[in-house]
Amino acid sequence: RSSQQGADSGGGSPSSAAAETPSSEDFSLSLLDTNLPAEAETELRSFIAKRLTKGALFEGMGNVASVGLSIPEYNVGCYYCRFQQENLLEMPTLESDINAPEYVVCFLGGSEKEDTFRLELDKYIQSLKINLDLEQKTLETYVDPYLRSWFENAICPIQRVVQLFQEKLAFLLHAALSYTPVEVKNADERTEKDISRFLAAASLQGLVQEGTMTSLCIAMTEEQHKSMIIDCSGPQPQLHNAGSNRFCEDWMHAFLNGAEGGNPFLFRQILENFKLKAIQDINNLKRFIRQAEMNHYALFKCYMFLKNCGSGDILLKIVKVEHAEMPEARNVVTVLEEFMRETSVA
Repeated sequence: RSSQQGADSGGGSPSSAAAETPSSEDFSLSLLDTNLPAEAETELRSFIAKRLTKGALFEGMGNVASVGLSIPEYNVGCYYCRFQQENLLEMPTLESDINAPEYVVCFLGGSEKEDTFRLELDKYIQSLKINLDLEQKTLETYVDPYLRSWFENAICPIQRVVQLFQEKLAFLLHAALSYTPVEVKNADERTEKDISRFLAAASLQGLVQEGTMTSLCIAMTEEQHKSMIIDCSGPQPQLHNAGSNRFCEDWMHAFLNGAEGGNPFLFRQILENFKLKAIQDINNLKRFIRQAEMNHYALFKCYMFLKNCGSGDILLKIVKVEHAEMPEARNVVTVLEEFMRETSVA
C-alpha cells in the first residue's frame, strides 16, 4: 500500500507515526517529528506498530497505556491517538481513502495518570486536525509548537486556576455545581480559557440526566442577578454575585492542600473525587425523597441530610428540576424547601 506519514510525541512533546489501514499489517510508519532519543523513538514506533496491526486505534479516540522505554529506563505513560486530516475526512471518494495520510500523535508522561486527561487530550488533537497542513512551513510554524506545548495547554489549566483563585476557588466550584452563568472580564486569553476549562471539568455534565442539566442551565440563566462575574484586572480575581457553601469550602481546602506538591494530575484526581461525592449526595437525597413519599420519618431524614451534607442549596435545585413532573416527589421537595428556608431565616 502507499506509505503513510504521521506524528507521535515523546517526553512532553511531538513525534510521529501512522498507518493507512489500522487493522492491516501492510502499512509503513514514517517519522514526522520527535524529541525522543533515537533508541526510544524506535521502541515507541514498535509499540505503535503493534497497536495498529491489532486494529486497536480508532479515529479520534485516544488511548493511554504504559510503555517500556530504555530511556529513561522505566515505564512511562503514553497517550496515543490516530487521526486523519479534517478536510480529507469530508472526501468520501475511493481515491482519497487510498491515498489520504493518517497520523498518530503520542504524548509521553511520567505515568499512566494521563488517562484522567484523556478527553482534554482528545480535544487537543481535534484542534490539530482542523489546522494540520502537510506543507513544511505549517509544520514548523504551527504543528511543532502546538505539539510541544501539550502539557502546558491541556494538563496544567486546573492547576493554574487553583493557584490563581486560592481560597476563592470555593466560589468557582459552587458555580460549576449549580450551573451558574459565569462572566470573565479583563482577563488574558489563556486565563479566560483556563477558567472555562475548569468550570467544564468541575460541572456534573454527563453525570446527571441531560434534561436536568438543560433545565438547570435555563433556570440559572433566567436569574440574571445570579450570574457570577470574575474581574481579573488586578493581581487577584475579584468576584461579584458569588455563592458558596460548606461542601465547596471543604473541597477548596483539599485543592489548596494538594497545591504543595504541584502535581497537575493530583488536582484532576481531587476534582474527580469532588464530583463523585456530589453525585453520591444527589443519589442519596433522591433515595430519601422516594422513601419520604410514604414515610414522614424519611422526610425528616431528607431534611437532616440536606442540613448536614453542606451542599443542600444545590442538591435541592437539582432534585427539584428532576422531580418537576412527579407530583408526589414534587410535594416532598416543596416541603423540604420550606423547611430549609425557615432554617436559614432562623
